[in-house]
Amino acid sequence: MKYVVCYSGGHSSALVAIETVRKYGKEDVILLNHNISPEVEHEDIKRFKNEIAKYLGLEITYANMEGWEHKTPLRVCKELGGFKFGMSPVLCTYNLKTKPFEKYLKENWEGKKEEITILYGFDKNEKARIQRRSSILGQQGYKTDYPLAFWDRTIEATEEIGIKRPLVYELHRHANCIGCLKAGMQSWYLVYCLYPSLWREAVETENEIGYSILKDKFLEELEPKFAQMKCQGFIPSEKVSPQKFWAKVEKELQLIGQISWLPCDCSF
Repeated sequence: MKYVVCYSGGHSSALVAIETVRKYGKEDVILLNHNISPEVEHEDIKRFKNEIAKYLGLEITYANMEGWEHKTPLRVCKELGGFKFGMSPVLCTYNLKTKPFEKYLKENWEGKKEEITILYGFDKNEKARIQRRSSILGQQGYKTDYPLAFWDRTIEATEEIGIKRPLVYELHRHANCIGCLKAGMQSWYLVYCLYPSLWREAVETENEIGYSILKDKFLEELEPKFAQMKCQGFIPSEKVSPQKFWAKVEKELQLIGQISWLPCDCSF
C-alpha cells in the first residue's frame, strides 16, 4: 500500500505528512503537491513545504497545471470567461489543482487503485468535507483517510519539530492563494491593503468577465468603504471572526461619521 498525502503546503497537510510517515514509514509515502505561481502563493509557504519534506526525508511529487508559473487564479478565470459556471467548482481550483490531480491518478494508478490510500488534512470538525471527499473518490474506486480526524495524534504543531508554520497564518486563517476566489469580503480587504496590484487586477478581471468574485458586490463598489477603513486604521486580518470584524467596522465608521470635524490621517 502506498499513501498519497494531498500536500498543499498548509499546516494541516504538513501534520498529515508527518503522522503518515511515522505510522507507515517514508518508503510508502508520497507527498503530492500542486505548485502555484509565486505571484499568489506566499514564498514562505514554499519554504515551509520544502522544510517539512526535508525533515521527512522525502522529495515532493508535483502534479502541476501547464504554465502554472504565470497562471494565477484570476488569469485562469479570465481566459475561461468566468469564475464558475452553475454548480461547478470555482474554475481556478479545478484547473490548477483538481484537473492535475485527476491526471496524476489516471497516469499513475489506473488499474491499481486498490494499492493506494489518499490522505487529507480535514479534522474532526470538518465532517461534511470528509463525507464529500470520501464519496467522490470512493465512487472512483479510491480509498481515503483523515489522520487529523481519526488517528491517535503524535504531533499538534510543526513547531514541535522546530519548523515554523508559514507566515501567512499571522493574518490569514488558511494558506490558500493570496486573493482566494472562494474567500469573503474580509479577506479581500486584506488584499486591498497589502496587495494593491493584485486588487487592481481583480477589479479589472471582474469588469472584463462581467461577474463579481463575491456573491453580492463587485470589488470596485467596495473601494470607497475599504479606503475609509484603511484610512481609519482598521488592521487587515482574518484572525477575527467575520461577525466581530464587521460589527466593529460598522460601529466605528458610524461613530466617525457623526464626528464630521475629525480629519483622516490619510489627508496629511
